[in-house]
Amino acid sequence: MKLTAGFRLGRIFGIELILAWSLLLAFALIAGSLASIVFPRWHPDWSAGLIWATSSIAAALFLASILLHELAHAVTGRWFGTPVRRITLFLFGGMAQLDHEPRTWQAELSIAAAGPACSLALGLLCLYAAEWIGGPFVGDPAQPQAILAAMGPATSLLLWLGSINIILAIFNLVPAFPLDGGRILRALMWGASGDLLQATRWAALSGQAFGWVLAGAGFLMLLGTQLPYLGGGLIGGLWLMLIGWFLHQAAQVGTRQLLVRHSLQQVPVAELMRTDLIRVDPHLQIKQLFDHGPAPAAVAVEDHGRFVGLVSGEDLSAHPAPPDTAVEDIMTPSERLPAVTPQQEAFGALQQMNGRGLSQLPVVDGDRLVGLLQREDVLQWLLLRLRQARAA
Repeated sequence: MKLTAGFRLGRIFGIELILAWSLLLAFALIAGSLASIVFPRWHPDWSAGLIWATSSIAAALFLASILLHELAHAVTGRWFGTPVRRITLFLFGGMAQLDHEPRTWQAELSIAAAGPACSLALGLLCLYAAEWIGGPFVGDPAQPQAILAAMGPATSLLLWLGSINIILAIFNLVPAFPLDGGRILRALMWGASGDLLQATRWAALSGQAFGWVLAGAGFLMLLGTQLPYLGGGLIGGLWLMLIGWFLHQAAQVGTRQLLVRHSLQQVPVAELMRTDLIRVDPHLQIKQLFDHGPAPAAVAVEDHGRFVGLVSGEDLSAHPAPPDTAVEDIMTPSERLPAVTPQQEAFGALQQMNGRGLSQLPVVDGDRLVGLLQREDVLQWLLLRLRQARAA
């Protein structure tokens, strides 16, 4: 599933860190909830400035703890030979994007469990730090408000941060794919059945069901129902419905991605590429390309059999040039084009196209162009394979 656009923050341990713009909304929601609900209830005597400062710091530290949660997945994945290219933080949390699926169910289990274990450790550490800074939480258990009111800003911040990280760990352990608990469930099913694809289907069903449960609970909250542990209200109901929808969609997308990977495994680019290409000399004039019809999808430019560039139909339409312009003047030189070889796996080529936002890739053998791999052809091939699988 494509996440919302964002900006690149840098690299941590060689892993690219992307912050989606929706993260700003997440920060605002967390800080706003703390400043308008949580800390005013805990500390009615605090000034507005102190409340907002503490709330903003707490929200920023919570987002940092989500990053640590994802880094735990990434470091564990690297240990088991499953590198992580990037971590994306967005409205609903974070996502560590693995280069490929773990090779064994034991690796999947360890990678999935690393995140909740990190959140739980952070939560306990924050609670310990809160007690170390503020002293033991003493007072009448029947009057918790008095205990909270006696805490300073640092103690209150750490108490909230510790509690929310423990809740995060528990929530992520719910056996609903693609939550960490769902991945743990998938690992155990994979180990029992020996079939990753079937295990993913089963785990995804649990994720979709849990998504519907959350969405249903959110709808009841919209109608004014007070639910145990969840409460009620318009904002809480809408938020829960949104999380439920996201989990349902993410479970479906996760299954589709694995199906695509499974279908394209061991399929070489040579099997899917086009070889009926229009090949022209660099000095050919543009007007001659249209002598026999509309602009072709792509034109290979070759100099005595050597691949020197490519001109796409989109380029011809988007950047009109005088009819007597030479093709070499508007082509994209071959050295600037990402390319694949005929022997490469088709799934990796599709990932490369998706990652770069490309619709096609030249297929080269040395300095010769042997074909063109187009995303449209790959998707049509996948659709045919899926139809054949359903009919079988």
